[in-house]
Amino acid sequence: MFANTYHGKRVLVTGHTGFKGAWLTTWLLKLGAEVHGLANGIPTQPSLYEVLGLSARIRHHEADVRDFGLVKKIVGEVRPDFIFHLAAQSIVKKSLESPLDTLTTNLLGHAHLLEAVRDTGRPCVMVMVTSDKCYDNQEQPEGYTEADPLGADDPYGASKAAAEIVVRAWQRSFFSGKNSPVRIATARAGNVIGGGDWAEGRIVPDCIRAWSAGQPVHLRKPSATRPWQHVLEPLSGYLRLGQLLAERPELNGEAFNFGPEASQNRTVLELLEALAKNWPIADGNIKFMVEETPDFKEANLLRLNCDKASSLLGWQPVLHFEEAAACTGNWYQHFYQKENMADFTFRQLDFFTKTATERGAKWTL
Repeated sequence: MFANTYHGKRVLVTGHTGFKGAWLTTWLLKLGAEVHGLANGIPTQPSLYEVLGLSARIRHHEADVRDFGLVKKIVGEVRPDFIFHLAAQSIVKKSLESPLDTLTTNLLGHAHLLEAVRDTGRPCVMVMVTSDKCYDNQEQPEGYTEADPLGADDPYGASKAAAEIVVRAWQRSFFSGKNSPVRIATARAGNVIGGGDWAEGRIVPDCIRAWSAGQPVHLRKPSATRPWQHVLEPLSGYLRLGQLLAERPELNGEAFNFGPEASQNRTVLELLEALAKNWPIADGNIKFMVEETPDFKEANLLRLNCDKASSLLGWQPVLHFEEAAACTGNWYQHFYQKENMADFTFRQLDFFTKTATERGAKWTL
């Protein structure tokens, strides 16, 4: 899979101790990569990174991406062939509580990593992950393309839009030539679900915590529609992007959306109902309370147009909404039953890749 691009290669994953980072690390290990991780501690308890025992299988580097000297030192030591930059402050609500921390982490993190790679002078493929919140969201029903304007109504979105601008500036200023040893692309996705997410302020972990305690779930906007997708969907896009970016210099400097088909968009309440079908503790009885947050502006509709990823990368989503919800609920169910979650997580990864192959996803060839 991915033409053995990552087998035996040094891959640096920033934010590897987080939800998406731990899943990506797991997949890269399965692909035979030598994985190095850069992160500022363990962000949650429980932690998917710890549950999967990844510390024994990779090289962990402790660092805050805002510390340029340390980031530069680590990049120089690792000498990565590939970098997947996921380290971020990724909670919208937290960005309102700590806007400067959000901005410095999400903006300087990108700039510091880019500058550290420039300093090494070595070939490297960089997939810089931002967010679908980077768009100036006017809630247009047709979905945003990569050519649509960037913008934001909150510090989190502003930090991601600014990160996109920084990446573009560094790429055009220092890595734009056809023979550039460094190739860079940005990846925009959001609203991922899946087992092992324990972050505060995200609907699935908030839901699981509430149900486990027999409490109602607090929702800001039950009717808000989002492009929910299983975490492995955008990760397959990131890996496909890294593969083809290494093969095709014309992709250098491009941005790509990774999201579900428009028909798969669902409301927050529909997501809870789907999760409840795969979570015995809920007993199908959905209880929620609408939590009014006057200072928190949140869009009712957000959609991505992923035609570019489809046409240039041959990427397509795999799971239907109901399948993504089932995989998510089953993961937490097995976790609370104290099963071997490393084995179960690998089985879910195998199920995803097998399903992708059966459904003819081009990135599996």
